[in-house]
Amino acid sequence: MLVLTSVTKKYGSFTAVSELSFSVSRGKILGLLGPNGAGKTSTIRMIANITFPDSGSIVFDGNPVGIKTQEVMGYLPEERGLYKRMKVIEGIQFLGELKNMKAPDAKKRGMELLEEFGLTDWANHKIEALSKGMQQKVQILTTILHDPDLIILDEPLSGLDPINAELVNNLILDLKKKNKIILFSTHRMEQVEKICDEIVLVNKGIGVLNGNLRDIKKQFGRDSVVIEFDGDISVFDQLTGVEIADRHPKHVELKLNGNPIRPIITFLNEHLDIQRIERVEPSLKDIFIQTVTEKGFDPSEGDLV
Repeated sequence: MLVLTSVTKKYGSFTAVSELSFSVSRGKILGLLGPNGAGKTSTIRMIANITFPDSGSIVFDGNPVGIKTQEVMGYLPEERGLYKRMKVIEGIQFLGELKNMKAPDAKKRGMELLEEFGLTDWANHKIEALSKGMQQKVQILTTILHDPDLIILDEPLSGLDPINAELVNNLILDLKKKNKIILFSTHRMEQVEKICDEIVLVNKGIGVLNGNLRDIKKQFGRDSVVIEFDGDISVFDQLTGVEIADRHPKHVELKLNGNPIRPIITFLNEHLDIQRIERVEPSLKDIFIQTVTEKGFDPSEGDLV
């Protein structure tokens, strides 16, 4: 289990993380979520023992984090760090050796992962010859090369197209089945709704909400409806008492704000060809905005998406 208790980190007069507490056990995926600048990366660097908390404690499997715990962690930083003039397999092998793998074992496992990621043909090319998405995949596989118990992924889907993003999501789910702890940090909340078991929402260094994702969704109720349709989207602007949470030419999400849905559907049926109506849970973005607003923060700050 990874346990953070009242962790605070300051840089001069600026408090990056304030009294943050949460825990996650093996076989779970925890989403560390919030806008850029919320304190996610500062938290991760303390867990990885790169920086140190000014107060509070971080414990992994009963031991304070340190050099020993680093050996059983895999960390994908937001700032990528491959040696671009090395060949792909050489770079993978080198990083494996830094994690105390023997060279032949690191190379063998590296080739297996390259095949799994569809990169076998690039093994002997220099890393700088790879596209940004390919380099991202190489960096991810170096993170798990040494079979770590705790895997920390900071914005792992950055630069990946939908197909490769799905590949990485499936990899994360496979790691969960192997009883790993996965810490998934992102400011894109929709990326983690499908795979996370637990979440910690942070804003300005403060933990504003944490717990089981499904329980949190239930707590905030089901007060939204998705409507797929053909017709003039401007019809939705005639509705009163509801909010348009998300809009696209043929897809709108309405926040009902406690209003009955039947009169709304009756009205829309008169003007649109409705293809699908589905009552949905609030998004994590909506939950975040509601939570930080209730706690007196301005939800418009940052670049939460």
